[in-house]
Amino acid sequence: MAVLGPDESPYFNRELSWLQFNQRVLAEACNEAYPLLERLRFLSISGSNLDEFMMIRVAGLVGQVQRGFEVPSIDGRSPAQQLTAIRENLAILSQRQQAVWRQLRTGLAQADIHVADEERVSPEVHKWLKGYFLDNILPIITPQALDPAHPFPFVQNEGLGLLFTLKREATGEQLIEMVLIPSALPRFVRVPDAVTGAGGALYISIARLIQRYAEALFPGFTIEGDGLFRVLRDSDIEIAEEAEDLVRTFRSALQRRRRGQVIQLEIEEDFDPAAEALLLDQLGINEAALIKTDGMIGIDGLAEIVREDRPDLKFDAYSPRLPERIREHDGDVFSAIREKDIVIHHPYESFEVVVDFLRQAAADPDVVAIKQTLYRAGSQSAVIGALIEAAEAGKSVTAVVELKARFDEEQNLQWASKLERAGVQVIYGFTDWKTHAKVAMVVRREGDGFRTYCHFGTGNYHPVTAKIYTDLSFFTADPKLGRDAAKMFNFVTGYVEPHALERLHIAPIDLRQEIYDRIDAEIDNAQKGRPAAIWMKCNQLTDEGMIDRLYAASGAGVQVELVVRGICCLRPGIAGLSENIRVKSVIGRFLEHSRIYAFANGHPMPSAHAAVYIASADMMSRNLDRRVETLIPVLNRTVHDQVLQQVLLANMLDSEQSWWLHPDGSYTRVKAEEGVKPFNCHRYFMTNPSLSGRGGALEAGAVPKLSLRRGAVA
Repeated sequence: MAVLGPDESPYFNRELSWLQFNQRVLAEACNEAYPLLERLRFLSISGSNLDEFMMIRVAGLVGQVQRGFEVPSIDGRSPAQQLTAIRENLAILSQRQQAVWRQLRTGLAQADIHVADEERVSPEVHKWLKGYFLDNILPIITPQALDPAHPFPFVQNEGLGLLFTLKREATGEQLIEMVLIPSALPRFVRVPDAVTGAGGALYISIARLIQRYAEALFPGFTIEGDGLFRVLRDSDIEIAEEAEDLVRTFRSALQRRRRGQVIQLEIEEDFDPAAEALLLDQLGINEAALIKTDGMIGIDGLAEIVREDRPDLKFDAYSPRLPERIREHDGDVFSAIREKDIVIHHPYESFEVVVDFLRQAAADPDVVAIKQTLYRAGSQSAVIGALIEAAEAGKSVTAVVELKARFDEEQNLQWASKLERAGVQVIYGFTDWKTHAKVAMVVRREGDGFRTYCHFGTGNYHPVTAKIYTDLSFFTADPKLGRDAAKMFNFVTGYVEPHALERLHIAPIDLRQEIYDRIDAEIDNAQKGRPAAIWMKCNQLTDEGMIDRLYAASGAGVQVELVVRGICCLRPGIAGLSENIRVKSVIGRFLEHSRIYAFANGHPMPSAHAAVYIASADMMSRNLDRRVETLIPVLNRTVHDQVLQQVLLANMLDSEQSWWLHPDGSYTRVKAEEGVKPFNCHRYFMTNPSLSGRGGALEAGAVPKLSLRRGAVA
């Protein structure tokens, strides 16, 4: 059992914990059990993750340092101290990414996918590339001289550019020229198979293509050197609480974000020193924000190569199931919900059930009203289409569109405008709180009255992420939850604070307190000698108050099992602090996203007596105090069994995609116990129906039962 040192904090730093998470993502790119292009996908994801981290989290810390803010982090570090630690870790992470890229590039070549392989540029390929450059790239790019007569050009966020050192052949005059690579261009050009012959796929980066044929861009000059660079800018948006017109304010803020402060400059290792100094000076940054790489700049761009049509180098295709319960009702979602509550487990079960819920409501003459929250809906949204159909059919439709969904602000503005034109009542919610709850309610005329059908989700109404994120969609016609959902919408649309909620718990009103009360009840049970345990599954755990409550539970003897995919500021396994707490992270084919909170309630876990909740909220201060979130108790027996003894337990049992968090903040892969068959929770869900969705046609034994004691499938 580890002991906390005198100078050690009882908490892990949030930013350093996030970097540990991205290291785990990167480690999946080295997982030889995965197909090659899937490993490349994980490398690309680690790159895009890191970009967002720099643009938001690091940018925020830089701003704090510049303004002289000294508010310490949860582990007691100043903003400057955090930046120093981040930079040290970033250097290691960047080097690791390049090493993984070199390894994967070799593997890709062995599989006949060649990236920027100069040896494979035959005369035929050279001819095609030159023609492509002259016809498709040269007319688009614009060289700009860097001298007193030409102002330094603006480099957009995530912008790539090339600096050329030139000498005029007629006079010997030295010149530096910049060529910005338009974001509309792809990162890589794939040479057609008809040109390469039987040599496999060949990709050349746009930057290398411009460098290769730059003499066509600079006739009359000798090119003495060139170098590629990339810029990341502060991309956070700050909105004043007194903003009068939220839509106009956000449109203005989006324009400002494009010109945010430069946070990082990435250049090639052999970049010309004079050109480097020029960039640092003109971009207004110091060497602390400079990253030099001897490999690929912009790792996220590898996502284009992942699209290569090579099924043999990707996971076997998976098609989500339509739950048997829905089939038994001939696809009538409302009939299935009337029979009893149901949970749809994405991505294993189809997101189309959620879309059909709204489509059928739009077409149903007995439906009188639909209310829907929209946080992220994607660029092609069947959900938006269904809401528009409902409004055009004369139904009362209300959509709460969250403009503050980071990097989806512009898309949400467009959806809001389209919805309003169709007659939907669009509400933007609170100025200073995000509406992060995932709720849809449909009011239907039945008999002499009205019945309310609700959907509560742990994830977004997004058709793309629903195929790769694991989330829960809970459908119910429980009148108490229906009344609570209506109060939640009134809270967001009219600022009418809900009173006398019957089942639902809402942040920032009482969600935190409900979790606190449940933890305190477990502490009380432990002190009285009753079974006491807490199981939680979430994406992030950073809230100091929640962590302290869990430490108190551990001290009282409560067994705490946490599945935290990403950031975890709680330090497990410390004597006298957290010896009864274990933390694991699951990283695999699908991104774990559902939030489940379960409490033993005086009985051994897992059991039918446990108090089980699903939620839209992680255990972060922002979710608990500065967002509108929902915590939903699971009371239906079958749904309760599915959420606790199928979904949550499978995550706890997983031994193929899991990592243990250690007291020093490091993570190591979970190893199956000797004599116990390794268990992969994603594979289990892909091959077995859910308990609430299986329908009467399937026997109870058709779903293998999981056993905590055996650590395997029973």
